[in-house]
Amino acid sequence: MIDDQTVNAFDTAAGCGARLRQAREAAGLTLEAVGQQLRMPVQVVKSLEAEQWDRLGAPVFVRGQLKSYARLLKVDLGDVLDQAHIGPVVPPQLVSHTHTPRARRIAESLGRRALYVGITAVLAVPVWFATRGHFDSASTTPNTASLDVIPAAVPVAGTAPSDQAAPVVTPAPSTAPSAPYLASLTPVPRPTAAAPAPAGALSLQFKGDSWVDIVAPDGSTVEKALIKSGETRAFSPGQVARMVLGNASAVEVQQAGTIIDLSPYQRANVARFTVSSDGSVAPVSH
Repeated sequence: MIDDQTVNAFDTAAGCGARLRQAREAAGLTLEAVGQQLRMPVQVVKSLEAEQWDRLGAPVFVRGQLKSYARLLKVDLGDVLDQAHIGPVVPPQLVSHTHTPRARRIAESLGRRALYVGITAVLAVPVWFATRGHFDSASTTPNTASLDVIPAAVPVAGTAPSDQAAPVVTPAPSTAPSAPYLASLTPVPRPTAAAPAPAGALSLQFKGDSWVDIVAPDGSTVEKALIKSGETRAFSPGQVARMVLGNASAVEVQQAGTIIDLSPYQRANVARFTVSSDGSVAPVSH
């Protein structure tokens, strides 16, 4: 039988790993159970008990793992932890980098800026020249004028009688030189006078889209379509015999220049009426 003095002597002689293994076996814990509680791999727990410090990484990590294991089993490793052959905790060494002089930093910054300016100039100058040439050619484009129109700046003198001297016309001074005129053979369009409407003509002016059905005296269809807003129609006397106007409120009907009231012939915004040979309108007879 081993007495307490023998156990204490054995504990004193045992190292960190042996003490931890004895405490684990006395507590009835397996390596897997210790690994789960400490969140360590089983191989790490085995290496701690076998004192295989070289497999556990840096000394600072080995000491931390031993202390965590000892707290779990409530084992005091203070007297043997210092005797264990664990490397000392060495603080990290600070590596001194080469100091860059201030003048060199300023020179490098100026060099980068000069490079950016050079790249911008290489890209922007050709675009500027191309744009400038385009605007110069557009500004010097000569004006064109038809041969049918005489510019206002050119005076035209009438033919003077033989016994009188022709008047001298002095052109008004110009403040700025004008671009030269080029003669164009294209005639200037002149508005044509509208043909007068025949007496008794019936005209339609559409102020909105409207569907029409216009029938001739012989029963043929003169026009049956959707007429767009802004269009007009005119019919000579005897050309139409019957009309149906959809959206009648948007159609203005005139006979010989007089606006005709369509309300007597209108029902649900659809007007139906007949047109006599003289152009007058009348209700449709059923």
